[in-house]
Amino acid sequence: MTGTEAGDGSWRAVGSVAGWQTAASLCYYAIFAATGFVRDAFSVSESLVGLFLTAGLLGYTVFLFPSGAAVDGYGEKPVMVVGLLALSVALVGVTFAPPSYLLLLVTVALLGAAYSTAMPASNRGIVAAAPAGSKNLAMGLKQVGVTVGSGASSLVVTGVAVVAAWQVGFWAIAVFAAGYALVFATRYRGNPGTGRLERPRLAGLGGNRAYVALVAAGLFIGASIFSMLGYTVLYVQDVVGTGPALAGGVLAATQVTGSVGRIGAGSLADRLGGPRGAATVALIQLAGAVALFSLLVGTGGSLALTVAVFVALGLTIHGSTGVFYSCLSGVVDDGDIGAATAGGQTALNVGGLVAPPLFGFVVESTGYGAGWALVAGSTVLATVLLFVVRRRI
Repeated sequence: MTGTEAGDGSWRAVGSVAGWQTAASLCYYAIFAATGFVRDAFSVSESLVGLFLTAGLLGYTVFLFPSGAAVDGYGEKPVMVVGLLALSVALVGVTFAPPSYLLLLVTVALLGAAYSTAMPASNRGIVAAAPAGSKNLAMGLKQVGVTVGSGASSLVVTGVAVVAAWQVGFWAIAVFAAGYALVFATRYRGNPGTGRLERPRLAGLGGNRAYVALVAAGLFIGASIFSMLGYTVLYVQDVVGTGPALAGGVLAATQVTGSVGRIGAGSLADRLGGPRGAATVALIQLAGAVALFSLLVGTGGSLALTVAVFVALGLTIHGSTGVFYSCLSGVVDDGDIGAATAGGQTALNVGGLVAPPLFGFVVESTGYGAGWALVAGSTVLATVLLFVVRRRI
């Protein structure tokens, strides 16, 4: 990567990429804020709400490796511009699905496919843009775009629904994202790719033991994060007994503290140094999340305790993804970052594909306590694998 705006170690370029990540996440994570409205609009069960989320993740996952190959081949900028415009169009498409649940699944899968451009492209941009010695902090700042976008989408969708239809919130987000795509196209220069589209070099990555263990950890991290994202609003409504606006506020609060956690974790990892430092910080955060999910197993009904637990989960498990990606990009060659990120994100998404419907089924059968026990167990496995990664770096 050569003398571009991003390649010169520019905080301005970091900010541009972080802003793009925020706009992209506003679009994609709007579906998590709309779970309560989807349940009511389509008269579906909790497990079918999970299937709705799974459809988005399926589209996201299927297109990750093609997106990673496009990033490595043509550079991140064109992929990011096209991806954000596609997200805007797909988000509007979701609002025209009712009353067909099948059409809803198709449109949300297209939304996920458009979002597949996010991690391979933005991670490549951050690796090139980060000033010397600040890679983990820069990655954490970029990952704040995910939590800020997710939190803002929950406030917009649930807040607008108080005075208008939930679809209006989706339209507002789509207009904002399309506008940012145009601004981004003129302000961000990006980094050139190889100039050719090639299949990802997975064989080389498969021989990297630290990378393989990290991808395995990502599977269980994704299961925990997406279960929490998918059912926070419903849990607060059903168990605590609040309205959708307050439940959306709790989800937004987890994203605010997730942002703080990502910045703090990245700064600490930079001080510790290298991918080993990033793995150490992520390990501590996941261990804390295990304890917090365990609290949800045996408690319920208290708004104050529920808010406190979810806010702390934002600092821990949501705050861990920045250092997760920093560690991932640190154990592979720069030319493989697009493919390596696609592999790591695929693992996160596969966990998200399986876990939310399973969580919903367990809730229907046994209750939320058993569901959170399942999530706690998944986080334990992720913690063990992060320990293995740390030893192999």
